[in-house]
Amino acid sequence: MTSTDTHDGTQDPGPSGYAAARLRLLTEGGRAPPPPARPRGPPPPRRAALARLTDDWLTALFAAGAGRPRGTSLIAVGGYGRGELSPRSDLDLLLLHDGSDPGAVAALADRLWYPVWDLGIALDHSVRTPAEARRTAGEDLKVQLGLLDARHLAGDLGLTAALRTAVLADWRNQAPRRLPELQELCAERAERQGELQYLLEPDLKEARGGLRDATVLRAVAASWLADAPREGLADARRRLLDVRDALHLTTGRATDRLALQEQDQVAAELGLPDADALLRQVYEAARSIAYAGDVTWREVGRVLRSRAVRPRLRALIGGGRQNAERSPLAEGVVEQDGEAVLARAARPERDPVLPLRAAAAAAQAGLPLSLHAVRRLAATVRPLPTPWPAEAREQLVTLLGAGRPTVDVWEALEAEGLITRLLPEWERVRCRPQRNAVHVWTVDRHLIETAVRASAFTRRVHRPDLLLVAALLHDIGKGRPGDHSVAGETIVRDTAARIGFDRADAGVLAALVRHHLLLVETATRRDLDDPATVRAVADAVGTQSTLELLHALTEADALATGPAAWSSWRASLVADLVKRVSAALSGDVPAGPEEAAPTAEHERLALEAAATDAPVLSLRAQSEPPAELPGGPEPLGVELLIAVPDQAGVLPAVAGVLALHRLTVRTAELRTLELPEGVGGSVLLLDWRVAAEYGSLPQAARLRADLVRALDGTLDIAGRLAERDAAQPRRRSVLPPPARVTVAPAGSRLATVIEVRAQDAPGLLFRIGQALEAAGVWVRSAHASTLGANAVDAFYLSDRKGAPLPGEEAASVARKLEEALRA
Repeated sequence: MTSTDTHDGTQDPGPSGYAAARLRLLTEGGRAPPPPARPRGPPPPRRAALARLTDDWLTALFAAGAGRPRGTSLIAVGGYGRGELSPRSDLDLLLLHDGSDPGAVAALADRLWYPVWDLGIALDHSVRTPAEARRTAGEDLKVQLGLLDARHLAGDLGLTAALRTAVLADWRNQAPRRLPELQELCAERAERQGELQYLLEPDLKEARGGLRDATVLRAVAASWLADAPREGLADARRRLLDVRDALHLTTGRATDRLALQEQDQVAAELGLPDADALLRQVYEAARSIAYAGDVTWREVGRVLRSRAVRPRLRALIGGGRQNAERSPLAEGVVEQDGEAVLARAARPERDPVLPLRAAAAAAQAGLPLSLHAVRRLAATVRPLPTPWPAEAREQLVTLLGAGRPTVDVWEALEAEGLITRLLPEWERVRCRPQRNAVHVWTVDRHLIETAVRASAFTRRVHRPDLLLVAALLHDIGKGRPGDHSVAGETIVRDTAARIGFDRADAGVLAALVRHHLLLVETATRRDLDDPATVRAVADAVGTQSTLELLHALTEADALATGPAAWSSWRASLVADLVKRVSAALSGDVPAGPEEAAPTAEHERLALEAAATDAPVLSLRAQSEPPAELPGGPEPLGVELLIAVPDQAGVLPAVAGVLALHRLTVRTAELRTLELPEGVGGSVLLLDWRVAAEYGSLPQAARLRADLVRALDGTLDIAGRLAERDAAQPRRRSVLPPPARVTVAPAGSRLATVIEVRAQDAPGLLFRIGQALEAAGVWVRSAHASTLGANAVDAFYLSDRKGAPLPGEEAASVARKLEEALRA
């Protein structure tokens, strides 16, 4: 092909020939005809074809006429440099020269720029020497990023190659200083433009996850400091470019904003059924780019921190490579370099719960889940059985209850397809737009946001696990025909059974999903003074416990919708309705837990403890699946039975010893067992379910020995726990909702019931026991359970004479216990 040839076969280097060929290219369905002089094959995509057509035209302009100065070259930069031109893209051009003949260079510039302007094509141009180009790049990040994509068009190839080599070297040398600057600019742009994956009228280029971020990732890769996860990234970028091409063609304007009124036309141009399908494609692409950006910037930070620390380490230890410190988070999960990673001994192919355990551990620690860990899990982990094992359900609840860190961890799982493998129902709501202007999120992100909001309300409800799962699934029916609440009720009933909830809990979850709009719609649209209104809500809700959950879900849902969906006025109306419905349901007061008759094993241990006047215990793995417990999921871990002669300090002593041995308490029952006549006295019986935080269980003899020492005061539990906490590496922590301690009304005729709802943590029961001992009360019985990361405990207390505590004293004990847990 000669310098004057164009792709349509003409010999016209002027504006008219280029304009005609350009028009034909843009109106021939998106592809250019193959040039006759080239080998046969599939025609190039439109963007590349338009770039090649423009290359030929500009090359002809550069060569036309006499007196072309030596030591000059024409260079395409930016998007044009990458060989991509959308229909209305501007041309980014650099006329590079060696400075030997400024007058001739100026004439050449006029010969190049004026034909472009005559056609009305936007032009971003500059005329510089190599030194000027490098200096400008060093002062302006935008210029430097454009030069990283520099592509030679015409003239002195050596001049272009030298500049490219110098610019890349400058970029790599300056990367430790410039990349943090670039990251800050990206964050500021995201703050201004918002997130592409959630906006109804997004800017395809400037919003977070858009084309500008894709270009930034190329620049980071060119620095050799870090690289983006490449799987799916090129496809995501191509999809956004395709949408921008269609937007340019349908509007006839050089715009990057996908306005509502243009979305149907753009969808039709791309062969998509409607605007929702278009937005879903845009959101999926943006999510891939945004996630790649998160991973890349995290890696940049890790590398820069490592470079900053390494010289100091060399000075201290005389060189040598040091392994990064790894601290355990959960079974098979450790922290390393500020990320949650899989332990070296982890075997995902044998541990189907590991993805949820790793995700829960990462979210609770406020850490990102490493890309390598997620990809290894996605590639090797086996599917969970149906129904899920109890640990899987607990880990899901723990993940959902972690608050804001849940979002990033969930997105990491979703990026590798793990969420839809765990919850196939998620596919229909993933990246689904919401046309209601009140909503600020897509359906799937709204569901996660609702769980985040609900995590702040877990101290308000008796079943935080049901609240969090209902928050995750309350809009799961969207995307299906009919009322999404009705569709969601059916879906959730099946999903809850698969996750492993019993029939009663599945029914509560289904009711919460079916009626998640009931309270706010009734409170704002109906006469609350009409008894029929209150009765209708009471009939729909059914129980006080469901009403409590529905109230918390309603607020979480509204707060997660957007700022216009909740207000103090709406909150007061809903609270008034809940108060009235609660009064209508006042006969439904949950009774205190009933004590089961002691088993033969209980009696054997109690008699042995009485005979030896010392604690005895039995630690055994569960040999068969436990029976379903009314009102709650089956417990986890192994059974620990302890019998201790009745004395003060048993609860903190047992709880403290378990904390020292890194045993997590899943459920705990403490009660007094009166011994038969002839033996006399009473024994405290503890029936607990425990699990190792990580590693194997301790030997029972070791536990008993430490318990003896704790009871006689020779084991300083508080000191040992404080010493261990001080030795652990400090990590950024997730701030959970504060502990809440209340006196249960009408809890029991024989004792005062204190209810504690707090974040589960090592040593929590020890601290509670210490506070109750300090208050001088007698713990008649205790009923503790762990639901995800939430501890929900009830303590039946009396004074030393065995009578319930007076009202003021009970309130004082509750207040002091709450203060101790919040300290």
